[in-house]
Amino acid sequence: MLSLLLHLGIACLVIYQSLPSNKLIVPTLLMFIGGTIKYTARIRTLYLASFRMFRSSLLPSPNPGRNYAKIMEDRIALQEAHIQPLTASSPEARHHSHLAGAEGEKSLDDRTVIKVAYHYFKIFQGLLVDVIFSFDIRDNSMRFFSSRTAKDAFRVIEAELNFLYDLFYTKAAIVHCPSGYFYRAISVGCIVASFASFHVLNKHGFHDFDVQITYALLLGAVGLEFAILGIIFCSDWTIAKIGASEKHCRSLFQGSIFIEFLLKFKSESSPFALHILSARWSKSVSQYNLIDYRLKRWPKCLIPLKELFDDLKFGRVVPYDDKLGELIFNELKRKASIPLNLQSITEVCAARGKWALEHTKTGEVCEILLPAVRDVDYSESLLLWHIATELCYNIDTDTDTDTDTDNDGNISYHKEISKVFSDYMLYLMIKQPQMMSVVAGIGQIRFQDTCAEMDRFFDEKFFDKNKTNKNACQCLLSVPTEVKPANVKGDKSKSVLFDACILAKELEKFGKTKWVILSEVWVELLGYAAIHCRPYNHAQQLSKGGELVTLVWLLMVHLGLSEQFHIEGGTTHASVD
Repeated sequence: MLSLLLHLGIACLVIYQSLPSNKLIVPTLLMFIGGTIKYTARIRTLYLASFRMFRSSLLPSPNPGRNYAKIMEDRIALQEAHIQPLTASSPEARHHSHLAGAEGEKSLDDRTVIKVAYHYFKIFQGLLVDVIFSFDIRDNSMRFFSSRTAKDAFRVIEAELNFLYDLFYTKAAIVHCPSGYFYRAISVGCIVASFASFHVLNKHGFHDFDVQITYALLLGAVGLEFAILGIIFCSDWTIAKIGASEKHCRSLFQGSIFIEFLLKFKSESSPFALHILSARWSKSVSQYNLIDYRLKRWPKCLIPLKELFDDLKFGRVVPYDDKLGELIFNELKRKASIPLNLQSITEVCAARGKWALEHTKTGEVCEILLPAVRDVDYSESLLLWHIATELCYNIDTDTDTDTDTDNDGNISYHKEISKVFSDYMLYLMIKQPQMMSVVAGIGQIRFQDTCAEMDRFFDEKFFDKNKTNKNACQCLLSVPTEVKPANVKGDKSKSVLFDACILAKELEKFGKTKWVILSEVWVELLGYAAIHCRPYNHAQQLSKGGELVTLVWLLMVHLGLSEQFHIEGGTTHASVD
């Protein structure tokens, strides 16, 4: 606000000093009005986008609840009069969204995706400031998402996160409202009028170079305004607002035609689609592989430069595909299919591999592998399973051409997807520590101790020409591991290198089935990180292209796998016929 007042004061002073002989006073004042409106909108956007204001805007009206004292007094009076108090259901009756389960497994078109996403955005935006939701809201959301395909569920999630991004990082919140449209029209009108008034002005006495520069600046301002108008018209907000207004007006035909026209520029399947309008997140999954990282470590003399170039050298990404989302969705939906109450929700949210192992086909899997998730903290578990996955991946050649399938899908795909999840989760722990700060514990210490032990082992065993991932994994698995490392080394070092080798050898006993086990465990580890990451950190990632873990977080909430559902209305009040 101080900056706005300072700039306004300086501009007013300059205009005042140019009077009374200023031939450009009309275009100057028009541009001044348009600029003031835009600057004010920017200040207001920054003010409203702060978490403090956002939280305040979502606070409900004070609710003291029913008059408990009066209800109990009436109840006692009825009992003394020997009249049986009647019970009635809460006036806060359960309501079911018209969106929930409305179309079964029917695929959603782009218009419906935006409409549904906007509906849930208006309800669940309070997630970012820890608003607690009712079980009615949970049930409605669960019904809708459980009846969708994985692809459609993620399309809705992507659009919903896009609304959240616009809320915090663009002017959408103040542009897409009646006053926003009014002031935008005035701003555009002033800038266009400023250009027109300068164009018709008698320019006698002005230098040609100055005139050309002024034309260039004015044309740039007009072009920028119309480009912004195009983005506003083609935004999800415009489509959602028109869709919402169709309920209250008779111009359904015209509104529908306009929406269909806009979707031609947004739908990924449309030949007219513009990537800048249709893309809602990066659709990439970053990777960070520990063994590869240590085999290609920098020489000691260049270690001071290591941190500077680490992100560039190891910034490997793989594209997100629908099969990846399908596996995540099916696993989360399997969890959501169990009867959910406060206790079961807490247990499911606390599971970090235990639930997946306990719900495998055989009890043997659970008995052998359960200690690797139950008896260790999250960061240790993540490192254990990451190294074990890499070891199994590099020594396994049987599934490369495998065509056999089981009920969970193609084994070779489970192998590839397990590695993607493994490298992604380590990337989150090492490169995005703010997202894992709640669950990582002493993860950084474990990581550096494991790196140190790995470096020592590789330096003793390999020359540079032999340093391949496959050779490294074979050499690690050749080490005898009959005795637990902690019994030999003590617990001063937090390295988990050879504990992971033990886990990999146990996994190898299950043959091809190990890849199904690994993929399910990794989905659960991903879900645990997603639901325990602070909502504020999820919101921050939206400005950087988004992360898969953020999509998983919101999907888990929509499937009821969150502890932010606690509200139940009272069910009893006294009444007399």
